[in-house]
Amino acid sequence: MPTRTKKPYAGTQSVRRALALLKEFTDRSPEWGLSDLAREVGLHKTTAYRLLTALESEGMVARSADGESWRLGTAAIRLGALALRSNDLVTAARPELEALVRETGETASLEVLAGDEVLILDGLEGPSVVGASSEVGTRWPAHATSTGKVLLAEEGFAGRRRLRAYTDMTITDPARLARELERVRERGWATAVEELEEGYVAVGAPVRDHAGRAVAAVSVGGPAARLTADRIPELARYVVRAAGRISSRQGAAR
Repeated sequence: MPTRTKKPYAGTQSVRRALALLKEFTDRSPEWGLSDLAREVGLHKTTAYRLLTALESEGMVARSADGESWRLGTAAIRLGALALRSNDLVTAARPELEALVRETGETASLEVLAGDEVLILDGLEGPSVVGASSEVGTRWPAHATSTGKVLLAEEGFAGRRRLRAYTDMTITDPARLARELERVRERGWATAVEELEEGYVAVGAPVRDHAGRAVAAVSVGGPAARLTADRIPELARYVVRAAGRISSRQGAAR
């Protein structure tokens, strides 16, 4: 019997294009004009407009008062809130993030790997916020963050292309990053010392599931003036302990 080629379901392309449009709305870009948004996702303006109007009819996006730009709609906001409430990991981590802020006085976050970036699932600002945002949904380059290093170390980094520099301290050489990740695996936590932003330092540790897999990472971060080399080991102990408690709630062996 001849093998039949599996064809994509009808409408799949439209769904993917609509999702691509929605994904461009971020904390850094909460509002888009039609032309800019269409260009960003590689669509013709007429196609982008047709998809946006369909999304608008379902409350997923909304137009500004002058009709010249688009934002996420109330339906998208409700879905986002539901996703957070239904995420057991976020629920398990929240008390530990609160404890980290109390213990360290710094910003704490829970992040997961999303391709070559880390995505913030939850975050709490310290009393004196400096540097990288901890807003939910924010993405940062994995190779320039402590959480990203922790998760890349677990996955087994095998990159070959030169990485983007964000400061003079960013590790851009793949071989050097691979050596750094080996050290991260050995000690169980990672640092990012002014690698994402000048003057900002973070310490991260892995959160594991019942099978021992690193499914997320916890970090504390703040200004380099406070997160000095002498203080980093102390902060690492707090972060590792918090990550371990979250892991236990996820069924990981102690």
